[in-house]
Amino acid sequence: MLKEMVGSSYYIAPEVLARNYNNKCDLWSIGVITYIALCGVPPFNGSSDQEIVAAIRAGKPGFSEPVWKSISDSGKDFIKKLLTVDPN
Repeated sequence: MLKEMVGSSYYIAPEVLARNYNNKCDLWSIGVITYIALCGVPPFNGSSDQEIVAAIRAGKPGFSEPVWKSISDSGKDFIKKLLTVDPN
């Protein structure tokens, strides 16, 4: 288990914020990257790092932007599974 908090605000996993993580935190980052690749914006946004961190801890990515209407349900499900607050 790792304890140091490292990473960019938009990509950091909740377990990294809690300073108790392992390689499963990379799955979260893959989810963020996939989300951005499909719609062009990060799944957890805010006007400050504190707002971004709060959104990450809540762990509820939005799929309301119009672009998501053209994304398959399996694509959305893939992202939801990667962006799970509890990696276990």
